[in-house]
Amino acid sequence: MSGKQRKWMIRFRRLRIRDRLFAAMIFLSLPPLFFLGFLSFNVARDTLTESILESNGDHLQTTSEVADLLFRNIINLNRFIVLNDEILGDLRNSKVRNSRELSEMNELTINRLQRVINSNSFDTRFVDSLCIFDLYYQTYCLGRPDNAGKYEGPDKKTRIEQSDWYRAAVEAQGRVLFFSYNVLDGTSSSFSTVKLFRDSESIEGRPLGLLVTNLSVSMFQNVSQATRDYGHFVVVDATGDAARILYPGAWSRSREQPAAYADLIARWEAEGYLVSDYRNVTTGWHFLHLVEKAELLAKSNRIGTYTGLIAVLIAVVALTISYLVSGGITRPLLQLKKMMVDWNKGTLDFNVKFKDDEVGTIGETFLRVAQTNMELDARLIQAELREREAELRALQAQINPHFLYNTLDSIYWMARLKKTEEAATMALALSESFKLSLNKGKETIPVFKELKHVEHYMTIQNIRYKGRIRYEIDVEADVQGYEMLKLILQPLVENAVYHGLEPKMGDGLIRIAGRKNGDELIFIVEDDGVGMEDATLTEQGYGLRNVRERLRLYYGSHYSFKIRSSPGAGTRIEIRFKPDRGGTMHVESGRV
Repeated sequence: MSGKQRKWMIRFRRLRIRDRLFAAMIFLSLPPLFFLGFLSFNVARDTLTESILESNGDHLQTTSEVADLLFRNIINLNRFIVLNDEILGDLRNSKVRNSRELSEMNELTINRLQRVINSNSFDTRFVDSLCIFDLYYQTYCLGRPDNAGKYEGPDKKTRIEQSDWYRAAVEAQGRVLFFSYNVLDGTSSSFSTVKLFRDSESIEGRPLGLLVTNLSVSMFQNVSQATRDYGHFVVVDATGDAARILYPGAWSRSREQPAAYADLIARWEAEGYLVSDYRNVTTGWHFLHLVEKAELLAKSNRIGTYTGLIAVLIAVVALTISYLVSGGITRPLLQLKKMMVDWNKGTLDFNVKFKDDEVGTIGETFLRVAQTNMELDARLIQAELREREAELRALQAQINPHFLYNTLDSIYWMARLKKTEEAATMALALSESFKLSLNKGKETIPVFKELKHVEHYMTIQNIRYKGRIRYEIDVEADVQGYEMLKLILQPLVENAVYHGLEPKMGDGLIRIAGRKNGDELIFIVEDDGVGMEDATLTEQGYGLRNVRERLRLYYGSHYSFKIRSSPGAGTRIEIRFKPDRGGTMHVESGRV
């Protein structure tokens, strides 16, 4: 058993029986209750989380299936356009046209596209525009200007053929490809599908042109009705090296996208979101549902609150029951205690009745013992009347610190009356020094009082050494208000006097410096005495070893003690400690 546990056991045993019963009831009732509440809170939270994840997964699957219907509608639209004989004939006969011919061809193409859409009843609510590129990359568009967007210019053909989406369309060999951005403008409000026109009359199926369909991202707002009741519906394209947020547009503009899809998910989870993921089959894009955990777990947090309230209620009930039960147990014990105290004071007549239980048996036994003892006391008194009184006990004198202090104070006044000024000064310095060392029983002392202690000590030493030892104190003003362990600097000064300056011929100097560095206090005591080869020899003495040990006990590892000395140059001692890290050493003292 550790020292702390032993102290707690001693304190517990010193409590009254009723208090011990209180503590036992609290210990037996509250911890299991709190454990049960903690367990139920975590089970409820995990169950709720699993239920939400499963529900979100089902909603995302439904959303993906609805989106697939719209995607297949767009794919079918692309196929009908690509297989239209009139449009294929125009592309086979494509040539470089002037502006008038381009305008006429564009109007003709728009009419043909409109007929394809109307004759097959395609859903074009989310189609922003349809653009056809011929072999010369001349553009004919329905729903937007007749140009190639950001590729329009003299080098349009080269730039388009070098683009990633064009190369992917050529490699797809006529399949409809979905891109998470507008391939012509690069805007985030729409995304594109690209399909290659191939000549069905050619054996090798030579390319005739391109069909680009631009779709509005509002499509996802329509298909995400089931997931908009709470949380956020997000569409992410992770088919490339870098993840791209397709929907909602505000997220794609305001959030820096990481290099990989896994990093994006990890960042959202770190921000406190619970992420559900479903991969769309048609596009390969990820449909995500994000819910803030704090919002999601609000109900489970209420369970924790209710559990705490129930714990408090049960604690009150337990204390009440404990009070009533302990009263029934301790009342006869208190009665027995009162009877014993009264008997000890001389009461011999007891009119007490005990119940027929264990305490009652003890009480009846005590009454019989008290009666027997009363008879023995009467006989003893008779015997003592004929004998001499016992010898007086010797008193032991103890030196009281206040007595010593007052005695030194008396010496001071006696010395003043006899005109012995030096004796008076020494007595006064010793008295003040002793008073500071008492410090009302406290372990710590303000720095300025510790410096006063040093000054009183040096006053005594200068009287002894006829003033040949000078001292300087250079301690920053804001340091002097800090508390430090008492009797630290004086032993260092004493070491400098006896080991550095006493053997030295002539005058000597002791310098005490103090400053604050960060959260550390630094004190330096140095002398210009004889010094020594091996500085560690100074620690063999009682004084410095005592200082180091007390610093270690009080400040723990948050201190340092360094000695530097060289023959003929003196000795320098530096100590560092953190004034707010003390309290590990406890010193008991009498009342001062």
